[in-house]
Amino acid sequence: MSDEVEPGHVRVRLDLSYDGTDFSGWAKQRTLRTVQGELESALRTVMRLPYPVELTVAGRTDAGVHARGQVAQFDLDGEVWAEHGDKLQRRLAGKLPRDVRVWKVAEAPAGFNARFSAVWRRYAYRVGDHQGGVDPLLRNHVLWHPWPLDVAAMNEAAVELLGEHDFAAYCRKREGATTIRTLQQLSWERGEDGIVTATVRADAFCHNMVRSLVGALLHVGDGHRTTDWPGKVLRAAVRDSSVHVVKPHGLTLEEVGYPADELLAARSKEARNVRTLPASGCC
Repeated sequence: MSDEVEPGHVRVRLDLSYDGTDFSGWAKQRTLRTVQGELESALRTVMRLPYPVELTVAGRTDAGVHARGQVAQFDLDGEVWAEHGDKLQRRLAGKLPRDVRVWKVAEAPAGFNARFSAVWRRYAYRVGDHQGGVDPLLRNHVLWHPWPLDVAAMNEAAVELLGEHDFAAYCRKREGATTIRTLQQLSWERGEDGIVTATVRADAFCHNMVRSLVGALLHVGDGHRTTDWPGKVLRAAVRDSSVHVVKPHGLTLEEVGYPADELLAARSKEARNVRTLPASGCC
């Protein structure tokens, strides 16, 4: 989607959350239930539109992955927005299924693109290592790991993964897409309830990156690998079969960050550039 809005139209920003348990991911699919499919159908219905709505999202999530702070957008005829804008959130609350909610509906500032204007995405991955398993009330949001986890060891191992790298070893490669990313934060903390939570923030993520990083660090936390192993895997820059992609249900997109309004268009243009790493010096 272009950053330029057609004359007579407005760009609408949606802030939303969903429980991904019963969704086949974000992206619309013909025969499967998806978040995008539910939202686009609800928007078209409540505004009585004769044409389909096309949503652009900050970050597509896989089947079973949740979101607390997802952001999406669509362009709408200005007259339709004037008629429905102030009532849209309430009407969506009555139309959408209970596992997806829209918390804010607003006209986006000039230059805004939900995907390309973002400067970071923050995910949380939650793990329980109690020998009895995970609280049944949390089972759709917390992974059970059957060995005790050393949080300090996982944090030590995570340090080598921070910064800009080619994360090919931790991503599912897609044709024509780069695997170079800037990992801004990767840290673990055990809460008072015993749940161990990874906070993972980057400018963007390639496919399966978060779940692969978590899988590698869990191997360190339970003593099956040394703290230097995830860094060695990263530097090899090839997909490693020993890196386990953990299950999706422990993962939640918590928040998407954007720059100041006057920087949105520039950020969107910058994010479209294909990145390369600086060449290393010889000798």
